[in-house]
Amino acid sequence: MAAKTLTRAAIGLLGTIAIPAMVVAQETPLTIGMSTTPTTLDPHEDSSAPNNATSRHIWDSLINLTGTSANAPELATEWKVIDPTHWEFKLRKGVKFHDGSEFNADDVIASLLRARDKPSQSFASYTRNIVNVTATDPYTIVVETKVPDPILLNSVSRIRIISADCKEAPVQDFDNGKCAIGTGAYSFVSYSPGSSLTLKRNDSYFAGPSHWSNVTLRFLPDDGARLASLLSNEIDIVETLPADGMARVEASDNLQIINGRSSRFVYLGLDVSRDVSPFVKSADGSDLGKNPLKDERVRRAMLMSINRPAIVDRVMQKNGTVADQFVAQGYAGFSEKVEKVGYDPAAAKALLAEAGYPDGFSLTLHGPSGRYVKDAEVLQAVGQMFTRIGIKSKVEVLPWSMYSEAYSKGTYSTYFGSWGVNTGETTNPTVALVATRDEKKGTGRYNGGGVSDPKIDEVLAKASSTLDEAARAPLLEELSTETFNNLWLLPMHYENVVLGAKKTVSYTPRGDKYTLAYDVKPAD
Repeated sequence: MAAKTLTRAAIGLLGTIAIPAMVVAQETPLTIGMSTTPTTLDPHEDSSAPNNATSRHIWDSLINLTGTSANAPELATEWKVIDPTHWEFKLRKGVKFHDGSEFNADDVIASLLRARDKPSQSFASYTRNIVNVTATDPYTIVVETKVPDPILLNSVSRIRIISADCKEAPVQDFDNGKCAIGTGAYSFVSYSPGSSLTLKRNDSYFAGPSHWSNVTLRFLPDDGARLASLLSNEIDIVETLPADGMARVEASDNLQIINGRSSRFVYLGLDVSRDVSPFVKSADGSDLGKNPLKDERVRRAMLMSINRPAIVDRVMQKNGTVADQFVAQGYAGFSEKVEKVGYDPAAAKALLAEAGYPDGFSLTLHGPSGRYVKDAEVLQAVGQMFTRIGIKSKVEVLPWSMYSEAYSKGTYSTYFGSWGVNTGETTNPTVALVATRDEKKGTGRYNGGGVSDPKIDEVLAKASSTLDEAARAPLLEELSTETFNNLWLLPMHYENVVLGAKKTVSYTPRGDKYTLAYDVKPAD
């Protein structure tokens, strides 16, 4: 490793005096208004959509997960299954890191194992089956898995490939730029946590240079600030265009609205594990002595009390679609056996009484502000609807940076969450959200409600190790049926993608809702 480090330093020095490869590229800047603030630039520390979208600008992965969730070559040019538990990947030759050093198998090995072994275990949903990664030559690696893994390609697409020299680096070395060195379309210039990230075009990028010479990602979780920046022409394109600003954008001669469909599933999670839940009290605020959320009848009453069509139509101003399970019809794992729960407050009150709560109880709803479409407003609406059936509700929202870790650890009794189902099937959200939490197995990393259903765990184990698609299909459907007929999560909606942009740019929205500068193009 010492020899490699020395080589990289020498090459990096030469790179500082080299003539740029694409001297004909235009000097055109781009500014993107991001709707959520990432918590760090370390690409293996925290697997959240804001972090993962931001990291894609600097780092590549073995596989490029496209906007339609297809697996395409990136740092790996080809791959094959050697046997059910061994995959071989051929690596792209001639790729350089931003410091001028050569990319090879050492970097892939270091990155996959670092993501797997990080104390945060944030990428456990993707790395849990990886036993080892070895190199047969500098441009060929073999990934060994514990069991046959039908979604390994999708999993490794989530892992950014860093320089092996930074495999032991702390988070701070990525945030201060020391290790913010990738092979991606843009190189690090500066980072102001909570404010912005400034990037420079990588003129030697293997897929060809971006149109944009400099890119600034501005983190604007406040809807009003994001809209104002667009309307004042400070920003070229903004995520999650506020619904109450659409009319002003439509009326502008210089601006446009860009719409698309997303795979992001939004839900309410419930503490179904503790006998006494910290934010659930009796109707008068005294200790209840037990946890009503463990009763399926109570969970069903709660969902029946939520007028989800009205929330999507009025609160979200049609920027969503009511959901009943992880994926919509047409995706792998959609189950016709999932019972749809309609809005029926009278029946909800009767169910509460049947469960032993004729006078209801009180609880606190926790959620983020500025992370999801109209998240705070949606929670307020849900709280009012709960209160109407006797569940007196208080709503507390926090900045995403404070909320994200707490909800996944099970801090709250009732919480607002979401998952981008970018695999297009149900094992991925099941592993993360409802499988029994087990750090060794890498399951339940975001299971903040403490769900532990032996049937789900058994079916998931089978589905996760079945390579035959015909045999796997009914298992995927069973995961949906078991999760949502028991209402381990209360399904809310799928988010739509709505961006605002200058008419001088064009962009095709991605299913994962990432806004990537490389994919923003000048308008025709």
